[in-house]
Amino acid sequence: QVSPGLRTPRLPVWLCSLSGRHSVLFGTDSRLLSDWKAERIFHLYFYSGQQEQTQTAHLTINTHSHHWEEAQREGPCSSGRRRPALEMAIRTKWAGATVSWNGTDPFF
Repeated sequence: QVSPGLRTPRLPVWLCSLSGRHSVLFGTDSRLLSDWKAERIFHLYFYSGQQEQTQTAHLTINTHSHHWEEAQREGPCSSGRRRPALEMAIRTKWAGATVSWNGTDPFF
């Protein structure tokens, strides 16, 4: 029998398979599970357990940003529209959201 805590988590947790590797994307704000208003600007954390990741990545998700705001942040050497797989996975839940890596170099 599955524990009630596993059926209804207290914090948002997603198990991910990105590029054939398993990882965890999680939040520390329980309101993300029940209050759609909490989904405007919020923080998620990503951990892959791979050697190249020395600490959990702290991401800021903004679901009400506009595409031109993200374009202004891209540098002259940006890769255009290509995005890390993790950002694309996040956008399956929050379409059009911008993801700030908060100083961490994007990976995956």
